[in-house]
Amino acid sequence: MEDIKVSIIELKETILEDNDKDADLLREELKKDRTYYLNVMSSPGSGKTSTLVQTIRRLKDTFRIGVMEADIDSDVDAKTIAREGVKSIQVHTGGMCHLDADMSRQGLREIGTEDLDLVILENVGNLVCPAEFDTGAVKNAVILSVPEGDDKPLKYPLMFEKADVVLVNKIDAMEVFDFDLEKLKKNIAMRNPDVPVFAVSAETGEGIDAWCEWLKEEVSSFLKGEEHA
Repeated sequence: MEDIKVSIIELKETILEDNDKDADLLREELKKDRTYYLNVMSSPGSGKTSTLVQTIRRLKDTFRIGVMEADIDSDVDAKTIAREGVKSIQVHTGGMCHLDADMSRQGLREIGTEDLDLVILENVGNLVCPAEFDTGAVKNAVILSVPEGDDKPLKYPLMFEKADVVLVNKIDAMEVFDFDLEKLKKNIAMRNPDVPVFAVSAETGEGIDAWCEWLKEEVSSFLKGEEHA
């Protein structure tokens, strides 16, 4: 049988490299526009939208806020956010399980950043793909909920390595589940030793103030043109 040789192209590496360059360019554009872009990632059902609602209620009198809700379909979350009196749009990904930098740029263009201090992207619910693609955000927030278990950082290491802040949601349900908060923090530290972790409950509001103070300081420093690590 004839030995046929074919060329093998590692497309994923090329795609990610191109996206990383585009993401860096987008960050520079947003820096000039003085718009802080926060990428929020989690698995489905972790409470991203309810946590954002609590966050918006505390910060909308301080910052001009816009939210981009990314989903494969539906506009349920965008309507929920719009009821809080901030600018909100729904971004459909056409079946893709993440947003990349160019998709972010399209969404930001649609929502309009000229009158916004803070734009929050609620990324597609998924602990794998969103971690691989840089959206051009200033910082990445990861939300993990108590029912998911304290071992998630071990199963999805890249997500927690990419995190600049971690929120542990649904702490009001800890007694119901076999969940160890200190064990979770140790598992996170194995992947990302310096990342701040906030234990919160979007249901009761517990811990939300501390998280919002962190975000308020982040955005305020950014708007003043101060450098971020």
